Amino acid sequence: MKNHRLAPTNSRAKRTVADPGLALPRYELRARTLGAGDSELEVWQLPSPATPRLKVAVRVAGLHGRNLEMVEHRVMKRLKASGVPFDASALRFARQWPLPEELALTLGLLFRALAPMRSRDNLRAVVEGIEAMGKEEASYWLGMAMHRKNPRRVLSALRMLLTSPRNQTSARP
Repeated sequence: MKNHRLAPTNSRAKRTVADPGLALPRYELRARTLGAGDSELEVWQLPSPATPRLKVAVRVAGLHGRNLEMVEHRVMKRLKASGVPFDASALRFARQWPLPEELALTLGLLFRALAPMRSRDNLRAVVEGIEAMGKEEASYWLGMAMHRKNPRRVLSALRMLLTSPRNQTSARP
């Protein structure tokens, strides 16, 4: 007698995802003006079927002031490349734009790492290092920075890795 496999009859086997976008976390970029010549950009994670633990939007990271001014052109370039209709004049009004996951992870990590920095050279090195990261590496570091007991230590370690000289030679004779 042949061994026939029975077709599954339970309802779980018949489920299909109607929209593949429902299986991804949702993020948005929020811009607002803090004062004369001072604006802020923030990345927020929104509730979605992919993140059932979230009941309200959660702030991932934000950047404002001098550090935002220093990297604003790079951020705008990345937003335009991803199809987000963002321009510098939008910073005058409170607005929101949906973000693709990869861009949200990169911007979230970038904003968190740059917020306390002061040195222009180190700031540039960190920006270049984060922009060179892939999605997996950026999500690893952002997850560590968001969910660890001491997130400042994680971000400090990332900054040290990205600002250390590439060709370290021993100074000992």
